[in-house]
Amino acid sequence: MRRLSLYLTLTEVELKSNRKLLAALSLVTTAALGLTACGGGGGDNGDAGGGDSSAVITTNGTEPQNPLIPTNTTEVGGGKIIDLVFSGLTSFDENGEVRMDQAESVEPNDDATVWTVKLKEDAKFTDGSPVTADSYINAWNYGADPANAQGGQYFFENIKGYSADKEGAELTGLEKKSDTEFTVTLNSPEADFAKRVGYSAFVPMTDEALEDTKKFGESPVGNGPYKLEAEDSWVHKQGIKLVKNEDYSGPREAKNGGVEIKFYESQKTAYSDVQSGNLDILDQVDPSNFQTYEGDFPETHVNQAAAIVQTMTIPTYLDHFKMDEEGKLRRQAISMALDRDQITDKIFQGTRTPAKDFTSPTLEGWDDWGQNIDGNEVTEFNAEKAKELWEKADEISKYDGTFTIAYNNDGGHEEWVTAAANSIAKTLDIKAEGQAYPSFAELLDDEEQDKMTGAFRSGWQADFPAQVNFLAPLYQSGAGSNYARYSSKEFDEALKAGSSEADADKATEKFAEAQGILMKDLPVVPLWYQNVNGVWNDQVQNVKFGWNSVPLYDQVTKG
Repeated sequence: MRRLSLYLTLTEVELKSNRKLLAALSLVTTAALGLTACGGGGGDNGDAGGGDSSAVITTNGTEPQNPLIPTNTTEVGGGKIIDLVFSGLTSFDENGEVRMDQAESVEPNDDATVWTVKLKEDAKFTDGSPVTADSYINAWNYGADPANAQGGQYFFENIKGYSADKEGAELTGLEKKSDTEFTVTLNSPEADFAKRVGYSAFVPMTDEALEDTKKFGESPVGNGPYKLEAEDSWVHKQGIKLVKNEDYSGPREAKNGGVEIKFYESQKTAYSDVQSGNLDILDQVDPSNFQTYEGDFPETHVNQAAAIVQTMTIPTYLDHFKMDEEGKLRRQAISMALDRDQITDKIFQGTRTPAKDFTSPTLEGWDDWGQNIDGNEVTEFNAEKAKELWEKADEISKYDGTFTIAYNNDGGHEEWVTAAANSIAKTLDIKAEGQAYPSFAELLDDEEQDKMTGAFRSGWQADFPAQVNFLAPLYQSGAGSNYARYSSKEFDEALKAGSSEADADKATEKFAEAQGILMKDLPVVPLWYQNVNGVWNDQVQNVKFGWNSVPLYDQVTKG
């Protein structure tokens, strides 16, 4: 969904397309990743029916990068809040299976180019105003309009009438039939459209929100299982308080009285707060706690596969790393100079698995294509080959600088960045080091403004369970989370071909072909697939983590 802040960079990435969605995600087996699900049966700890229904659950988070507007929230800090405050047409269960949420039905015509949406009767926002077909149509048009510069704009590109650069262009494919029914006409078939609209960019918004987005972004009015406790509930750089929305009608009805998200500058501090009972749930432990967290929380921890991949982005605007012969040689050399096996073993204690592609082994069918992407030998540590490629690049233009890897201090990245820099320096006989930013938001700001002077940590937490969601938002020309500023006509065409396929197997082949192009160009370097490693104290029960690593907060009970 987003570029990751606490545990990845994509944004984080955290980030949250006309994407051809593939088959539903299912969690891989222990054998598939060589990792295990531990602690209370992977997170189930207690009776869902117990506890105090008015109790407020506390959890960790990070300061959102932007105001809380759904179509412009593409990172994990803000996304965690948006997903609790808003509900769309569909949502996903803990295994990634699509289910109706605020829609009664989302049905295609024979060739999946026209979808008919029927809404639940009497749905309303927390200000009492009705949720109607216009609430969706107007919000989607706002998100798609280039004039509004929304980070999630590209998610609407397969809807008829979309224009990437024509301000004021309307999505003519959206047609209102009644207050509770509308149709969506697509430019090309999309068999899994019902999954795509489960992403937060597709939630409805009030008329008032679209009239004053600045005010709305500070105190959003939604239609989800929770709402802001008060207009000033978001205290910047401290946290946000949410309470149960009693009027919500959907599959995510809260079993508790609310969720308070505390913004931490350090995961180590958050971990200590769980130990002392000052925090209920921590959704990702710091690497410094990997050796002890299972012992510290023997019955209340989780270690399970998640739809997350971590990467290192090398912007294409950097001298010596552009999309020319020299740049591609250096990118390949950097990738092959990284000893992923040693880093994942020593730093992450086996809670990460070296990556062979740009997606996630949790996707259904990954075993058939994910580890066999053309050109993925560049993800294997090969000191001799890496040195050879670097020297060839030096013959074109000598490199005498320091290779830096930027990271955010509030995300638990210092250890692995230091190890990666050491591996690169030793292998290539160059200077390499980490570059610390105080916060993820500050790092993101420089990424968006193309101010990066070196590489930076990055990663992706899926918006919906499909291969294309790991590709289009990050590497498609002009995509909102494409901070590498990568542009390839060949890649875009392969991506479009996959997105236009109604047959899932043929779509998979096209997406795998697109990944092969990425392996040659390496706008980002694949690092490792991430497990979710969370802990919680014994005051809360029924803690489960979903397919995308996020706790199912609505199911948690306390007391």
